[in-house]
Amino acid sequence: MKYTYRATPFFLLLAGLFVYSLPVSGHHSFPAQYDASKTVTLNGKVTRVEWTNPHIFIYIEVADDASGRTENWALELGGPNALLRAGWKRNSLKTDDVITVDGALARDGSNLVNATSIVLDASGKRMLTASSRDNQNE
Repeated sequence: MKYTYRATPFFLLLAGLFVYSLPVSGHHSFPAQYDASKTVTLNGKVTRVEWTNPHIFIYIEVADDASGRTENWALELGGPNALLRAGWKRNSLKTDDVITVDGALARDGSNLVNATSIVLDASGKRMLTASSRDNQNE
């Protein structure tokens, strides 16, 4: 008895579409997570760079002048493709680089910022971040 696999391409296509749509379901809009009216400028040392989809995250240590302690902050940037088009490279920022960041604070009060620009303190070079703020529909 010969068995045919006519349904296999259909099920493979269906499974592929399902897997492809998973990252999209968790995506958020700028106004849902960040408050454009609450901006901040931070200066700190890069502790980690996550070059992943759908957004790149940079983590920095920022000195809190009031308490004398350091706080960890997460900076959300645009996606890898958008940053590559804006002139970034995977190694544009490295651990221990000191940067100054402008951006919008998270609505939930966490140490999370949607970065709009980053200045490399060593060279003074300003880099745009392909922020999702640029694409908001407010």
